[in-house]
Amino acid sequence: MPEFQTVDQQLEYIRKGAFEIIRESDLREKLARSRASGKSLRVKAGFDPTAPDLHLGHTVLLRKLKHFQDLGHSVIFLVGDFTGMIGDPTGRSATRPPLSPEEIMRNAKTYMSQVYRILDSQKTEVRFNSEWLGKMKSEDWVRLAAKYTVSQMLER
Repeated sequence: MPEFQTVDQQLEYIRKGAFEIIRESDLREKLARSRASGKSLRVKAGFDPTAPDLHLGHTVLLRKLKHFQDLGHSVIFLVGDFTGMIGDPTGRSATRPPLSPEEIMRNAKTYMSQVYRILDSQKTEVRFNSEWLGKMKSEDWVRLAAKYTVSQMLER
């Protein structure tokens, strides 16, 4: 069973380089439960491989994931292979062109070689969102969409 630093020590390390931790009280609670049980947190971040290279903005999040690894927690690098194939207008005036599965996998491969410059490959679990999204039927999508308002979906 791993021996975790105190919750305050972990939070101090996680705060490094962060302007703000949204819902820090929730994180504190999760760190406390983790420390009491000796079970590491599972921290994940998703990246759509829509270009061959990670960019500077990605490294900010990857460094934070590395902080969690340094503290003994588990990190999941989530490759958005399914979502990456769909054009996405978020934050742009034009939609992102859809990519083929081959283009997505080629980009995902380069992501992996780049991400391990920051994350420890032995302590990183890699998952692809097609593992579950690719199995969904149209009625599953409709059921899922019905749980949210259009405003909430556009908010992302």
